[in-house]
Parts: sequence; structure tokens; C-alpha cells
Amino acid sequence: MAKSLSMVEARKQLTSLPEEFARETELDAVAITRRGKPVLAVMPWELYESIIETLEVMGDEELTSVLRESIAEYEKGETIPWEKAKEDLDL
Repeated sequence: MAKSLSMVEARKQLTSLPEEFARETELDAVAITRRGKPVLAVMPWELYESIIETLEVMGDEELTSVLRESIAEYEKGETIPWEKAKEDLDL
């Protein structure tokens, strides 16, 4: 869910947005508008980091290939129990 604020409203509410994101768990981002058109997006830092990480993975052909293979293995039920994985990694 996205919320929209005018630039004037955003100035007034900027310092309270972190608490609003914490309170409204369905709120992903706030669109800041100027003359009715979106010009900025404000989002929780964790969401920003996850978007950047996803873009980095998707921009790396090798990582994307490994991810696709992993998803296919998971869908086929070819998974390793966590306890076995820990043993194999000596954790």
C-alpha cells in the first residue's frame, strides 16, 4: 500500500514518518507529489536496502542463474534439512 502526500504535507510530517511506517505495517512507501504528480518516494531503510540488493542480484547473470536453479530445486522438493546443512558447513 502506498500513501501520497503533497510536498507541503510531507514537510510537516517528515519527522513522524518512521513511526507511521512502524505502526502501519502494510505501508510500503509514501509518494511525495508536486502539483499532483509524484516526484519523490519515501520508504523504510530496510525496504530500500532490499530493493538495492535485489537489483544487484538481478543485474548479475551468474547470481541470477544460481537463484533460478535454487528456486527450481526447491519447487522439486530437492532441499537439504537445516541440521544437515549445518553439519556439512561445520557450524
